[in-house]
Amino acid sequence: MSNRSDAKKPDIDFNTQAMVRHRQFRAFKNRLATGSITAGGFSVIIAILLIFFYLLWEIIPLFKAAEIEVWSQQESQALQYQSPGGGNSLYLALDEQVEIGMRITDNQQIIFFDAHTGTILSKQNIVAADGATAISFAIVSEASRIFAVGFDNGDVLVMKHQYTSSYPNDIRIITPSISYPLGETPIKAANTRIELLAISNEDENWSIVAGTAQQLTQTLINVEQNLLSDELVVNTETLQLPRYNFDLDKLLLLPGKRWLLATDNHGKIALLDLQAKGDKQLIQVIAASATKLTSFSLLLGSNSLIIGDQNGQLSQWFLVKNNQGRWTLQKVRQFNPSDQAVAVIAMEHRRKGFAMVDAGGQLNIYNTTANRNVLKEKITNQGVTAAAYAPRSNALLVEQQAKLTLWKVDNEHPDISWQALWEKVWYEGYQEPDYIWQSSASNNDFEPKYSLMPLAFGTLKAAFYAMLLATPLAICGAIYTAYFMAPALRRKVKPLIELMEALPTVILGFLAGLWLAPFIENNLAGIFLTLLFIPVAILGFGYGWANLPKSARNMVATGWDAALLIPVVIFATFVSLYFAPSAEALLFAGDMRQWITDDVGIPFDQRNALVVGIAMGFAVIPTIFTITEDAIFSVPKHLSYGSLALGATPWQTLVRVVLPTASPGIFSALMVGMGRAVGETMIVLMATGNTPIMDVNIFEGMRTLAANIAVEIPEAEVASTHYRILFLAAFSLFLFTFVVNTFAEVIRHRLRNKYGSL
Repeated sequence: MSNRSDAKKPDIDFNTQAMVRHRQFRAFKNRLATGSITAGGFSVIIAILLIFFYLLWEIIPLFKAAEIEVWSQQESQALQYQSPGGGNSLYLALDEQVEIGMRITDNQQIIFFDAHTGTILSKQNIVAADGATAISFAIVSEASRIFAVGFDNGDVLVMKHQYTSSYPNDIRIITPSISYPLGETPIKAANTRIELLAISNEDENWSIVAGTAQQLTQTLINVEQNLLSDELVVNTETLQLPRYNFDLDKLLLLPGKRWLLATDNHGKIALLDLQAKGDKQLIQVIAASATKLTSFSLLLGSNSLIIGDQNGQLSQWFLVKNNQGRWTLQKVRQFNPSDQAVAVIAMEHRRKGFAMVDAGGQLNIYNTTANRNVLKEKITNQGVTAAAYAPRSNALLVEQQAKLTLWKVDNEHPDISWQALWEKVWYEGYQEPDYIWQSSASNNDFEPKYSLMPLAFGTLKAAFYAMLLATPLAICGAIYTAYFMAPALRRKVKPLIELMEALPTVILGFLAGLWLAPFIENNLAGIFLTLLFIPVAILGFGYGWANLPKSARNMVATGWDAALLIPVVIFATFVSLYFAPSAEALLFAGDMRQWITDDVGIPFDQRNALVVGIAMGFAVIPTIFTITEDAIFSVPKHLSYGSLALGATPWQTLVRVVLPTASPGIFSALMVGMGRAVGETMIVLMATGNTPIMDVNIFEGMRTLAANIAVEIPEAEVASTHYRILFLAAFSLFLFTFVVNTFAEVIRHRLRNKYGSL
């Protein structure tokens, strides 16, 4: 019997050559798949790390400290040389290429010299009629290169130093010269000695205030050019200023013909309105310091005043309107004080910064916008008498003890600090500190405003309104599709919604900007009436459907009844838009938008957050819907069947069994959708006013970090502060996404551990 049963056993050999080759090939495929997946995972991680470190590489120079060293192009050059021409310096300047220096001396000479060696290139005397002596000096601004000299006979001569480049035999030669914007003939600006002098210029209009502490005269000048002879026609008007009850010591004119600033010998500053009459010109007297002011200069743009005193205190002031609507001189910020008296201040030509050297030879470089001391270094033990910045702020010429030293300055990004990026900053022309993003303007004395707060706020605002619309629609739709809908209908609905995700966002932005925004503006009442009436219509239809006879309900297959809501929604929308004009006339005096703006006081912009919320919500819905629907549909059926078998209703089963089990996937869907909303670019770019403002108003626009990068990166100069700030914005967006995703992953794991045992 045993032999017979053994004979019937099938003879199967699992170690044939074919089977061995099959197992080896299958093992090879497994190893190949494992290696490929692992390599792909590591590639993603490496790519993310490369992006991270590249962004850091572009950002780090923003926070690099300034450096300074003696500028010596050749080892044989002297690091310090005698001041060319002798005498005491009234003014120092450098050309654009830091090759030529200019020195105006108290012996009435203008001397151009080699900035590296001190070799005199040319010089000329400042000549006035009748052998008058120059006794006062004033500049319009460092950037304009225009200065004026006042004489003891009441004359003023206005000059400009300029530098012309030529290339004979392909060799660059810079030729310095002096020009006369108001002609070579001095202007009679006062009938007395000009001990005090101030000058300002706007286009062809000039204003000069000159005279003594007892008698000041304002001269208004308009310059016209004769079209036939190219000669300058100078028209002057002289106004005698009243005697002020203030001990005048130094004068400064703000741009225009109105505001005059003056100091006395006791640390006080007077604000004078030259357009007022008589004693009303003296608007304000401020005790700016407890000691005498040693420095009294205007920052780039001639709107901000920088003062320094004998105690080493430095502060910035400019005009603001008080609560009564009157202009007052306001102290805006105090800089880190020095241990010794402020000796000289040199203003930057193209940025809101300056260099200060105290009586002990300590150099401090400040930026006013960032409220930052970017450099503090001892450069000499001797008293400094004059200093000048190069136009590009890459060099500093310092005079001490009749000797000059040229310093090389490396200070690329001084206007960036934590405060300038994330805190309120008091900018020139504003009545109070604020968050402002404005990276460029048409004028050269513009103060860049690099606050990232409006962009971060706009990013969160756009994402909030998009998620506010998308979250309930996507999750509720996913719940019904996965749990209640008939399988045949689900196979049609789910791919259709997923197909929405393939629609390019540029198309959505185009439609939102050109069609949806005007439609909402013209039918604002209808939109809000639709938002109210559609839910009511759906609930009413549901209530009516549930109370129909069972025979009528059975005419529609189970799970297909949701399709009946389509005509209900269409009908509710049509009714809402039809009756909207009547409701608008009854409740809002015929114009809801005007009522919101005038009566409620809420500004309305056509391209606003409501438009962005609808358009971006439409783009985010497929992402949230797909992941949520898959998570709910993947819940094991035996959990639902067991709950129903124990007597729970379908809704109780959904709420207490299905949704908790699917909660990790639902939460992941929300986080992915939020990441999509935060990083969205084209919809926000085309559907909003793209204005970087901080306003939660749903009828106002915004600018997001992503949209700002897309708009401004093409026009940003490579390696400039603006360019690197945009990379910082991208880095902030990267970090935000990373933190949110990390937090979401932690929550998802906790939900999985909590409900995974169901």
